[in-house]
Amino acid sequence: MKLLNTPYLNVKDVHLPMTTPAEIKQAANEYAAAGIKLTAAGTIYFTEDKNDDMRRKFEYCKIAGIPLIIAGPTPETLPRLERFAKEYDMKIAIHNHGPEDKYFPSPLDALRMVKNMDPRMGVCIDVGHATRAGTDAANAIHEVGPRLYDIHMKDLGVATSKESQVAVGDGTLPVEKIFAALVSIKYPGYVDLEYEINEDNPIPGMIKSFAYMRGVLAGMGYKA
Repeated sequence: MKLLNTPYLNVKDVHLPMTTPAEIKQAANEYAAAGIKLTAAGTIYFTEDKNDDMRRKFEYCKIAGIPLIIAGPTPETLPRLERFAKEYDMKIAIHNHGPEDKYFPSPLDALRMVKNMDPRMGVCIDVGHATRAGTDAANAIHEVGPRLYDIHMKDLGVATSKESQVAVGDGTLPVEKIFAALVSIKYPGYVDLEYEINEDNPIPGMIKSFAYMRGVLAGMGYKA
Protein backbone atom coordinates (compact mmCIF):
# COMPACT_ATOMS: atom_id res chain seq x y z
CA MET A 1 0.00 0.00 0.00
CA LYS A 2 2.82 2.42 0.80
CA LEU A 3 4.59 1.57 -2.46
CA LEU A 4 1.37 2.31 -4.31
CA ASN A 5 1.02 5.64 -2.48
CA THR A 6 -2.59 5.10 -1.48
CA PRO A 7 -4.12 4.78 2.00
CA TYR A 8 -7.48 3.46 0.74
CA LEU A 9 -8.38 -0.22 0.85
CA ASN A 10 -11.46 -2.27 -0.06
CA VAL A 11 -10.57 -5.17 2.22
CA LYS A 12 -11.36 -8.85 1.67
CA ASP A 13 -11.95 -11.25 4.54
CA VAL A 14 -8.76 -13.06 3.56
CA HIS A 15 -6.91 -9.91 4.72
CA LEU A 16 -9.18 -9.12 7.66
CA PRO A 17 -10.71 -12.45 8.75
CA MET A 18 -14.29 -12.64 9.98
CA THR A 19 -13.39 -14.16 13.34
CA THR A 20 -14.14 -12.96 16.88
CA PRO A 21 -15.05 -9.34 17.70
CA ALA A 22 -11.77 -8.86 19.59
CA GLU A 23 -9.68 -10.21 16.72
CA ILE A 24 -11.58 -8.15 14.13
CA LYS A 25 -11.06 -5.00 16.18
CA GLN A 26 -7.37 -5.72 16.67
CA ALA A 27 -6.85 -6.26 12.94
CA ALA A 28 -8.75 -3.08 12.08
CA ASN A 29 -6.63 -1.15 14.58
CA GLU A 30 -3.47 -2.49 12.92
CA TYR A 31 -4.63 -1.17 9.55
CA ALA A 32 -5.42 2.21 11.10
CA ALA A 33 -2.03 2.34 12.83
CA ALA A 34 -0.39 1.73 9.44
CA GLY A 35 -2.29 4.70 7.99
CA ILE A 36 -4.66 2.56 5.93
CA LYS A 37 -8.33 3.55 5.67
CA LEU A 38 -10.76 0.67 5.18
CA THR A 39 -13.30 2.06 2.72
CA ALA A 40 -15.33 -1.09 2.07
CA ALA A 41 -15.45 -4.83 2.66
CA GLY A 42 -16.16 -7.49 0.10
CA THR A 43 -17.26 -9.01 -1.95
CA ILE A 44 -19.31 -10.47 0.94
CA TYR A 45 -21.88 -13.02 -0.20
CA PHE A 46 -25.43 -13.12 1.14
CA THR A 47 -26.85 -16.39 -0.14
CA GLU A 48 -28.62 -17.45 3.07
CA ASP A 49 -31.87 -15.67 3.86
CA LYS A 50 -31.21 -15.90 7.60
CA ASN A 51 -30.85 -13.22 10.27
CA ASP A 52 -27.91 -14.89 12.02
CA ASP A 53 -25.83 -15.13 8.85
CA MET A 54 -26.45 -11.51 7.87
CA ARG A 55 -25.99 -10.10 11.35
CA ARG A 56 -22.59 -11.78 11.68
CA LYS A 57 -21.42 -10.05 8.49
CA PHE A 58 -22.85 -6.65 9.39
CA GLU A 59 -21.31 -6.87 12.87
CA TYR A 60 -17.95 -7.66 11.25
CA CYS A 61 -18.11 -4.42 9.27
CA LYS A 62 -19.43 -2.41 12.21
CA ILE A 63 -16.63 -3.58 14.51
CA ALA A 64 -14.01 -2.83 11.84
CA GLY A 65 -15.49 0.63 11.20
CA ILE A 66 -16.24 -0.17 7.55
CA PRO A 67 -19.09 1.93 6.10
CA LEU A 68 -19.79 0.03 2.86
CA ILE A 69 -20.41 -3.62 2.00
CA ILE A 70 -19.64 -4.82 -1.52
CA ALA A 71 -22.34 -7.47 -1.72
CA GLY A 72 -23.13 -10.63 -3.60
CA PRO A 73 -26.76 -11.32 -2.70
CA THR A 74 -29.50 -13.27 -4.42
CA PRO A 75 -32.89 -11.80 -5.37
CA GLU A 76 -34.38 -13.78 -2.48
CA THR A 77 -32.03 -12.30 0.13
CA LEU A 78 -32.36 -8.69 -1.02
CA PRO A 79 -35.37 -7.74 1.17
CA ARG A 80 -33.65 -8.98 4.33
CA LEU A 81 -30.39 -7.32 3.24
CA GLU A 82 -32.26 -4.03 2.86
CA ARG A 83 -33.64 -4.35 6.38
CA PHE A 84 -30.16 -4.88 7.79
CA ALA A 85 -28.80 -1.94 5.77
CA LYS A 86 -31.42 0.25 7.42
CA GLU A 87 -30.82 -1.17 10.91
CA TYR A 88 -27.04 -0.66 10.71
CA ASP A 89 -27.27 2.49 8.57
CA MET A 90 -24.71 0.93 6.24
CA LYS A 91 -24.51 1.21 2.46
CA ILE A 92 -24.69 -1.86 0.24
CA ALA A 93 -23.13 -1.98 -3.22
CA ILE A 94 -24.14 -5.00 -5.31
CA HIS A 95 -21.22 -6.25 -7.37
CA ASN A 96 -21.72 -7.51 -10.93
CA HIS A 97 -19.68 -10.55 -11.94
CA GLY A 98 -20.13 -10.83 -15.69
CA PRO A 99 -21.78 -13.53 -17.81
CA GLU A 100 -21.11 -16.25 -15.21
CA ASP A 101 -23.27 -14.42 -12.64
CA LYS A 102 -26.85 -15.71 -12.99
CA TYR A 103 -28.28 -12.82 -10.95
CA PHE A 104 -26.15 -9.74 -11.63
CA PRO A 105 -24.00 -10.13 -14.77
CA SER A 106 -24.26 -6.39 -15.47
CA PRO A 107 -24.43 -3.43 -13.09
CA LEU A 108 -27.71 -2.55 -14.79
CA ASP A 109 -29.16 -5.83 -13.51
CA ALA A 110 -28.23 -4.75 -10.00
CA LEU A 111 -29.70 -1.29 -10.59
CA ARG A 112 -33.03 -2.77 -11.67
CA MET A 113 -33.22 -4.67 -8.39
CA VAL A 114 -32.35 -1.79 -6.05
CA LYS A 115 -33.67 1.33 -7.77
CA ASN A 116 -36.91 1.35 -5.76
CA MET A 117 -35.33 0.19 -2.51
CA ASP A 118 -33.91 2.17 0.39
CA PRO A 119 -31.25 4.70 -0.75
CA ARG A 120 -28.58 2.73 1.12
CA MET A 121 -28.98 -0.02 -1.49
CA GLY A 122 -26.70 0.63 -4.44
CA VAL A 123 -24.26 -0.74 -6.98
CA CYS A 124 -20.55 -1.50 -7.29
CA ILE A 125 -19.56 -1.45 -10.97
CA ASP A 126 -16.79 -3.85 -11.89
CA VAL A 127 -15.80 -2.35 -15.23
CA GLY A 128 -14.19 -5.54 -16.53
CA HIS A 129 -17.11 -7.82 -15.72
CA ALA A 130 -19.54 -5.18 -17.02
CA THR A 131 -17.69 -5.07 -20.34
CA ARG A 132 -17.68 -8.86 -20.62
CA ALA A 133 -21.45 -8.81 -20.04
CA GLY A 134 -21.84 -6.49 -23.03
CA THR A 135 -22.45 -3.35 -20.98
CA ASP A 136 -20.66 -0.08 -21.72
CA ALA A 137 -19.11 0.74 -18.34
CA ALA A 138 -19.13 4.52 -18.87
CA ASN A 139 -22.79 4.50 -19.91
CA ALA A 140 -23.60 2.32 -16.90
CA ILE A 141 -21.99 4.91 -14.62
CA HIS A 142 -24.39 7.52 -15.97
CA GLU A 143 -27.38 5.19 -15.61
CA VAL A 144 -26.57 4.09 -12.08
CA GLY A 145 -25.82 7.70 -11.08
CA PRO A 146 -26.50 8.39 -7.38
CA ARG A 147 -26.80 4.67 -6.63
CA LEU A 148 -23.14 4.14 -7.56
CA TYR A 149 -21.24 3.46 -4.34
CA ASP A 150 -18.03 1.84 -5.56
CA ILE A 151 -15.93 1.09 -8.66
CA HIS A 152 -13.72 -1.96 -9.19
CA MET A 153 -11.20 -1.02 -11.86
CA LYS A 154 -9.27 -3.34 -14.15
CA ASP A 155 -8.37 -3.70 -17.82
CA LEU A 156 -8.71 -6.53 -20.33
CA GLY A 157 -6.60 -7.33 -23.35
CA VAL A 158 -9.67 -8.94 -24.95
CA ALA A 159 -12.98 -7.36 -23.98
CA THR A 160 -14.80 -10.70 -23.74
CA SER A 161 -12.09 -12.66 -21.91
CA LYS A 162 -11.84 -12.81 -18.12
CA GLU A 163 -8.40 -14.42 -18.45
CA SER A 164 -6.96 -11.55 -20.52
CA GLN A 165 -6.52 -9.10 -17.64
CA VAL A 166 -3.60 -6.65 -18.04
CA ALA A 167 -2.36 -3.55 -16.27
CA VAL A 168 -4.79 -0.65 -16.52
CA GLY A 169 -4.02 1.28 -19.70
CA ASP A 170 -2.60 -1.74 -21.55
CA GLY A 171 -5.96 -3.16 -22.60
CA THR A 172 -9.16 -2.38 -24.41
CA LEU A 173 -11.26 -0.68 -21.75
CA PRO A 174 -11.98 3.06 -22.30
CA VAL A 175 -10.34 4.25 -19.09
CA GLU A 176 -10.50 7.95 -19.98
CA LYS A 177 -14.21 7.65 -20.82
CA ILE A 178 -14.87 5.84 -17.54
CA PHE A 179 -13.18 8.57 -15.48
CA ALA A 180 -14.92 11.28 -17.51
CA ALA A 181 -18.26 9.65 -16.63
CA LEU A 182 -17.35 9.58 -12.94
CA VAL A 183 -16.41 13.26 -13.05
CA SER A 184 -19.61 14.06 -14.92
CA ILE A 185 -21.88 12.53 -12.26
CA LYS A 186 -19.75 14.02 -9.45
CA TYR A 187 -19.05 10.53 -8.11
CA PRO A 188 -18.07 10.87 -4.42
CA GLY A 189 -16.70 7.36 -3.85
CA TYR A 190 -13.55 5.35 -4.48
CA VAL A 191 -12.05 3.70 -7.55
CA ASP A 192 -10.50 0.44 -6.35
CA LEU A 193 -7.81 -1.20 -8.45
CA GLU A 194 -8.64 -4.90 -8.65
CA TYR A 195 -5.43 -6.42 -9.98
CA GLU A 196 -5.82 -10.19 -10.15
CA ILE A 197 -2.77 -11.29 -12.17
CA ASN A 198 0.96 -11.88 -11.63
CA GLU A 199 0.33 -12.95 -8.05
CA ASP A 200 4.00 -13.74 -7.41
CA ASN A 201 5.05 -10.20 -8.35
CA PRO A 202 2.01 -7.93 -8.61
CA ILE A 203 3.58 -4.63 -7.55
CA PRO A 204 5.04 -3.54 -10.93
CA GLY A 205 1.71 -3.96 -12.71
CA MET A 206 -0.16 -2.28 -9.88
CA ILE A 207 2.23 0.68 -9.91
CA LYS A 208 1.77 0.94 -13.68
CA SER A 209 -2.02 0.82 -13.29
CA PHE A 210 -2.08 3.55 -10.66
CA ALA A 211 0.30 5.69 -12.71
CA TYR A 212 -1.93 5.40 -15.75
CA MET A 213 -5.12 6.23 -13.82
CA ARG A 214 -3.46 9.18 -12.11
CA GLY A 215 -2.17 10.36 -15.49
CA VAL A 216 -5.70 10.24 -16.90
CA LEU A 217 -6.98 12.28 -13.97
CA ALA A 218 -4.09 14.75 -14.26
CA GLY A 219 -5.03 15.23 -17.91
CA MET A 220 -8.52 16.19 -16.71
CA GLY A 221 -7.09 18.75 -14.31
CA TYR A 222 -7.12 16.59 -11.17
CA LYS A 223 -4.07 16.02 -9.00
CA ALA A 224 -3.50 12.84 -7.00
